[in-house]
Amino acid sequence: QVQVFEFGGALVQAGDSLRLSCTATGRSFSTYAMGWFRQVPGKQREFVAQISNAGIFTEYGDSVEGRFTIARDNGKKLVYLQMNDLKPEDTALYYCAQASIGYDFDYWGQGTQVTVSS
Repeated sequence: QVQVFEFGGALVQAGDSLRLSCTATGRSFSTYAMGWFRQVPGKQREFVAQISNAGIFTEYGDSVEGRFTIARDNGKKLVYLQMNDLKPEDTALYYCAQASIGYDFDYWGQGTQVTVSS
């Protein structure tokens, strides 16, 4: 059974940095792409970033490009989301997900809250 866990959410001030972490259990971590998404109540889930299984390829949503960095350490079975220059509009519940085929994400964590105060 695949389970995804994300952690590291916090209340921070605008301009601060924060790093989220995520792990997945139940199958080979290094085989599958990983991704980060976020959602604000009443709005659609938004793509944040994704990374290929070996960590070679990354992609970012337009709203975070240049401020957020996704990385993974397959030896530790962790994927990270480094968030710099945080803005109040980054406030959301952040979800980590693991893909099965390509970047089709079908295993999701419960989310970790990031709140950015102005």
